[in-house]
Amino acid sequence: MFVARLPMTAMGILMTLHVVHTLGKGYAEAGLVGTATTIGGAIGAPAVGRMIDRFGLRGVVAVCGICSTLYWVSAPHLPYLVLVVFAAPAGMLAVPANSLTRQFLTALVPEEQRRAVFSLDTILAEASFIFGPALVVLVTTQLTSAVALTGIGCCIGLTSLALWITNLPVRAAAEAKPDNRKARPKTRTWLTGGLLAALLISVGVLFTLIGTELALIAALGSTGESGWTGVVFAMMSIASIIGGLIHGAVRKSLSQAVLAGLLGLLVVPVGLLGHPWWLLGIALIPMNLMCTPALAACAETVSKLAPPRVRGEAMGLQDSATRLGIALGSPVVGFVIDSTSPVWGFAAAGLGGLLLTGAGVLCQRLSRPSALPGAPVPEAEVSA
Repeated sequence: MFVARLPMTAMGILMTLHVVHTLGKGYAEAGLVGTATTIGGAIGAPAVGRMIDRFGLRGVVAVCGICSTLYWVSAPHLPYLVLVVFAAPAGMLAVPANSLTRQFLTALVPEEQRRAVFSLDTILAEASFIFGPALVVLVTTQLTSAVALTGIGCCIGLTSLALWITNLPVRAAAEAKPDNRKARPKTRTWLTGGLLAALLISVGVLFTLIGTELALIAALGSTGESGWTGVVFAMMSIASIIGGLIHGAVRKSLSQAVLAGLLGLLVVPVGLLGHPWWLLGIALIPMNLMCTPALAACAETVSKLAPPRVRGEAMGLQDSATRLGIALGSPVVGFVIDSTSPVWGFAAAGLGGLLLTGAGVLCQRLSRPSALPGAPVPEAEVSA
């Protein structure tokens, strides 16, 4: 699944390079393709998850893998308007690597060990964001964007074939027994206040993370230190990995809401220490110690609250929640930076995440106790 995620991490930057440098369009046109793909993915993730719940892994992976491979292999030969038209459908039919990974781990790992395995998975996901874009930029600059696009298509095709062959379980052995294969429960019986709260908090976490990255780039650019951006991002990644290792190793960690709240709270004052670059990097370390734990806690909470029969759809909803957080964070924080300064960009990233986390906590309080994140799911719902 680490390999399956690599194309996902590089698609945005590769399509931007292709549209701007190969097709000769502007960054706005490139952004339109990316936005269409993101919207398609946000809409398609729960639907694809629901199809996996109903029909199993192989059929869905076969359809999504073939469609995605054809799109990315043909992308170098398509005119811009065709790329825009097919971007949303391609996003909808993308192989859901993130949600599939969480389904596999939930099925294969006992509940008491899931914090550790979700932390490790989040660390590997962060590593994929380091290697994927760097590899794509290298291939594009040394060869062409057409070669890189074709390579992404081939990677998707091969990983989809590997998933089809291995046919990893999406439910644990006990959950897959015939007596547990009852009709799909109605949405209102499992999409409870607790699960909605977990999804809202996931939106807040991604809002904070994408907003912080945008504010960081703006801050270093305003002081003429853009050349150190990669170094600061490396410092952030190392701190995030350390935080994930600690979160996965301890016997009892903080809840999803507390981790998300700390993430937002610790980034608010960062802009006050924006110069020089190394001081900004140090100021971002406490916040990034919460990054991997918060992301892992989001996955763990949804895995606990979602009944096995609809786990694919629930994981798809979480995937959509993360995309929504990114889609909200970029324009909101960007507007604040353009209107004021990067200092307020960090504050906006943190306060926006805190606001969404607070909304999630309020949703928890209004829901029944059994639906709170971390609380056991009633036996009747689990069997459903």
